[in-house]
Amino acid sequence: MMSNEFTKEEKKSFVFGLLSVLIFSGFFLFMAFSKYEYKHVDDDFYHLNATFRRTDGLMVGDIVRMAGVDVGRVVGASLDDHFHAVLRLEIVDGLQIPDDSSASIVSSNIMGGKYIEIEPGGSEDFLADGEAFHYTQDAMVLQELLDRIVAIGKSKRKNNQNKIKGKENE
Repeated sequence: MMSNEFTKEEKKSFVFGLLSVLIFSGFFLFMAFSKYEYKHVDDDFYHLNATFRRTDGLMVGDIVRMAGVDVGRVVGASLDDHFHAVLRLEIVDGLQIPDDSSASIVSSNIMGGKYIEIEPGGSEDFLADGEAFHYTQDAMVLQELLDRIVAIGKSKRKNNQNKIKGKENE
């Protein structure tokens, strides 16, 4: 005859499993609702600003690179009066960035994270602490890129069809 009671071992396993689920759920809820703000512990940095119309996928704490070398981090993000994203960048002290340089949001790979790439200009004047990049390039969204490629393909196909029809009418 079968008993509906649980053994002591089964009760222990159930309680352990239930506590594990509660602890992990609490941790994930805490992480989801906590505001992540990157802070650096030493003062060997200066700050620059960069304004973008869209930053899709770029986060506070992401890397700033120049020529593939990490030179800083994104330490703040806010909206200006025109609803553009203003990013605050922390740059390694001693690195002089020409004032005609540009900042672009790029992807490390198709599905990967984003970072800011600084393309140095040729000016002999440099950006000072608190100044902003004058030239920026927004993040490219993969869906937009695919839409552009499809539109170009359709346009070329239509032009080719029109050329063929024109030759047939001659």
